[in-house]
Amino acid sequence: MSLYGRIFLLNAAVLVLAAGLLLGPVTVSTPVLLGEAVVVVCGLVLMLVLNALLLRVGLAPLGRLGRAMATADLLRPGTRAEVSGRGEIADLTAAFNAMLDRLEAERATSSGRVLTAQEAERQRIARELHDEVGQTLTAVLLQLRHAADHAPAELREDLRQAQETTRAGLEEIRRIARRLRPGVLEELGLHSALRSLAGELSTPGLRVTTHLAAVPRPLDPATELVVYRVAQEGLTNAARHAAAGHVDVRLGPSPGGGTRLVVRDDGRGTAGAEEGAGIGGMRERALLVGADLWIGPGEEGGTEVRLDLPGPVPEPVRAPAPDAGFAAPSAPAPGAGLAPLAVRAPVAEPVSPTDPVPPPAPTPGHER
Repeated sequence: MSLYGRIFLLNAAVLVLAAGLLLGPVTVSTPVLLGEAVVVVCGLVLMLVLNALLLRVGLAPLGRLGRAMATADLLRPGTRAEVSGRGEIADLTAAFNAMLDRLEAERATSSGRVLTAQEAERQRIARELHDEVGQTLTAVLLQLRHAADHAPAELREDLRQAQETTRAGLEEIRRIARRLRPGVLEELGLHSALRSLAGELSTPGLRVTTHLAAVPRPLDPATELVVYRVAQEGLTNAARHAAAGHVDVRLGPSPGGGTRLVVRDDGRGTAGAEEGAGIGGMRERALLVGADLWIGPGEEGGTEVRLDLPGPVPEPVRAPAPDAGFAAPSAPAPGAGLAPLAVRAPVAEPVSPTDPVPPPAPTPGHER
């Protein structure tokens, strides 16, 4: 029944009850007697309560749909409104769930394209820094060295200082280029890339330790890049915003059979701060490879970033081969009227959720 029909029947039932009271043995005198007033008031209260209860039951699905709309978040997919009953409200709830499915698919596609373009732009900038700016500073460094060798003694010290400043700038540009395009990830693998990242961000005021165990199975390059970028963002946030003294990076198997990355610091925590572009970028990267990202307070304070990658999809159970001890069934006689046996096509192997996807790209900025 439609929502209009249910509300109409509810109001009609209340009005029929009121008419029954008026046409019944109940009478009202002038002036109204106390007993008559009590009967009228009780009947009115009964009608109001009955009408409120019936309307509450009839409109409850709208309240659930409204709460689902208010809490829907495309960066935390999977939450859907419950479809109950039939009619306009059930159709509206189903349409809302279908809209969420479409929006999540479109957002995943567009986010993948954006992150892929950003990663390509990072590689282009890193290559230009290395090839253009790096080569220019190298030439300047050589010219300063030549000038210092032939300069008077009173200018030689100044030229040596300019030479050291240029060398420091060249090393900084190389470090930025390495962070923009992690070549060690492509050349030596994820474990070496995480150790190199921890070494780059370790300072006298920040100690970064790594505990890297073997993962259940090798990760594809796109998934390794997601893990690296999430660890990079977590370490950068800890160094810039958390005022932490120690950060622990762990990579290994997860309880569910997949792979888990944990970045835990001993800083001041998020303190209810709103999520910035950096954390939003981590969530989008996790969605690209079907991973779950959790960010919250650690067990001993500070902030914990946990990335759970799904495990391998179990292979379908295959029927056992016939036992050699049993005789094979004899072929039917010609013309016996039996249908020929159908040849079953080979079962397709399931597609792993961690199959290669377009390589994601970084988020602009490292703010929380």
